[in-house]
Amino acid sequence: MKRSIVLVCVLAVTLVGTLYSLPKVVVNTKNQDVDAGQSTAQAPENDARGDGAPADNHSAQPLAPEQLRQIEELRGAYTQAGPGERPEAAIKLSDAYSRLQRLDSAAYYAEQAALLIPSVENWLRTGDRYYEAYGFAVEETKAAQLGVKTRASYQKALDLNPELLAAKANMAMTYVNTASPMQGIMLLREVLDADPTNELALFNLGILSMRSNQYTKAVERFQQILINSPSNTKAQFYLGVCLVELGRNDEARKVLADVKKKEKDPVIQQAIGELEQRLDE
Repeated sequence: MKRSIVLVCVLAVTLVGTLYSLPKVVVNTKNQDVDAGQSTAQAPENDARGDGAPADNHSAQPLAPEQLRQIEELRGAYTQAGPGERPEAAIKLSDAYSRLQRLDSAAYYAEQAALLIPSVENWLRTGDRYYEAYGFAVEETKAAQLGVKTRASYQKALDLNPELLAAKANMAMTYVNTASPMQGIMLLREVLDADPTNELALFNLGILSMRSNQYTKAVERFQQILINSPSNTKAQFYLGVCLVELGRNDEARKVLADVKKKEKDPVIQQAIGELEQRLDE
């Protein structure tokens, strides 16, 4: 059906050792047919098992029998574990759910481990997993709930170690669709005050500039990243998108052609093709 390009809402990008998700960016196009696949991740809901664990109804792909068997074994180990063993059992179950892309279940069990052993590592893991689930959430209420969980978990980690810049940068992005979006901007600026070349903070500020149609400012952010990390194809791709929006077509063609050679992700390849068609109109 006719719709705008929805660019890379759910890509997980590894950048200088930091895992982060690209927020949703909508770029208007003319007469483009795009089938934009989206995850249906939801916030945790209690299931009928009575243990408070989230129901596994948030993934479009059902688990294979072997995967179900593995999960049931780990759930059994978790429910039967004594107080000293339960945190480790919760982490193993969280890791298994994460590998299977059951993101809110993964976050829930990470939180159970953190509640039992409230260490920096455990709260940071919990924040990361709630943030990943937040990034995949489609329904607004679910996203809001997961955003609250993300912020609470990261804040507990930051209370123990205020130097966790990636946690601050991720937490900032959960404020975007709240009544206090400037709080997110302030957090990102705090990160850059501590580390002016922090790629995650620069990237997030670039994305936020795009969301508010401040493409010139976004170009500056992505160019800052590329000065120190010229191989960052995600920043280069979004730089190309901004150049298209600014009508700097020759520059955009050059940037997008370079990304097309280096980037293997099929979603970005499709988006580049559509942007190139737009440039040729």
